[in-house]
Amino acid sequence: MKLIIQIPCYNEEKTLPVTLANIPRQVEGVDEVEILVIDDGSTDRTVEVAREHGADHIVRLTNNKGLAEAFMAGLDAALRLGADIIVNTDGDNQYNGADIARLIRPIVEGKADMVVGDRQIDTIEHFSPAKKTLQKLGSWVVRQVSGTDVPDATSGFRALSREAAMRMNVVSRFTYTLETIIQAGKKNIALTSVPVRTNEKLRESRLFGSMWGYIKRSVGTIFRIYAMYEPLRTFAIIGTLIFGSGVAIGVRFLYFYLTGHGGGHVQSLILAAILSIVGFQVIMIGLLADLIGANRRLLEDALYRLKRIELNGLEKTRKQRRQREAREVRNFSPVEVD
Repeated sequence: MKLIIQIPCYNEEKTLPVTLANIPRQVEGVDEVEILVIDDGSTDRTVEVAREHGADHIVRLTNNKGLAEAFMAGLDAALRLGADIIVNTDGDNQYNGADIARLIRPIVEGKADMVVGDRQIDTIEHFSPAKKTLQKLGSWVVRQVSGTDVPDATSGFRALSREAAMRMNVVSRFTYTLETIIQAGKKNIALTSVPVRTNEKLRESRLFGSMWGYIKRSVGTIFRIYAMYEPLRTFAIIGTLIFGSGVAIGVRFLYFYLTGHGGGHVQSLILAAILSIVGFQVIMIGLLADLIGANRRLLEDALYRLKRIELNGLEKTRKQRRQREAREVRNFSPVEVD
């Protein structure tokens, strides 16, 4: 069984050596451990540092495409390299590499296909009270939306089985953490979490410039992904609220009209008509989006099957090459020299 530990990096030449040194080369439950560094268009010596400090594989993106695309590029490369389990960690040494064995154990034991490391937010000293509160609130929202029980939704320290990795299709360009959990919940991927330790902070986060910016983009990501997987429910709720507002205003106008005071409330009648029409149209959009969602699910299933065929073909080719090399070694007869 092969474990590949992927590290998305953007200008991490200072912290990457510490991160790589902290990753164990022998992990209980697996036969091989390899390290894959995804260079997300770095402008420093990240690639050279990765090679100097023992990275087995490097994927280079031509320019900075964002954490989500770097994560997906890593998954694709790891699958092509024959990974049975993929662990994602950060290049700033935020997570304790010794906990990788704990992280993959549920997958090795066949109890889960995706495991998220729980940083136990309350124990992280360099997190401010406001950040801890927002992290908890965000994780609670993700749990409600995804139907999972992950306590730390924004943790980037996570493990995926080969099967789970093939089913992941991240469309957000902001971050993969929230979207993959929602996808796991909607696709019925066996998901669990384990407590993990964190290291001392080496640098500030680069994912967002301000707390408000992070909240705004996270809310947008959650809404977008939920609407993608539950379009009818999402648009039905919005449409019903708008339509209900129109009906309420229409009832108010009808009351004034029946009591002989309707002449001064014609604007309410117009607003009621507009809201009722818009609400009905939003509900119809939900029905259309639900039909499109059915096609998206079919496309995802087709993409999953194509990945399986392609990866099985690569595995078959690697197996044939190993067998051929073994035969060549057995047939080799050294020449004796007196």
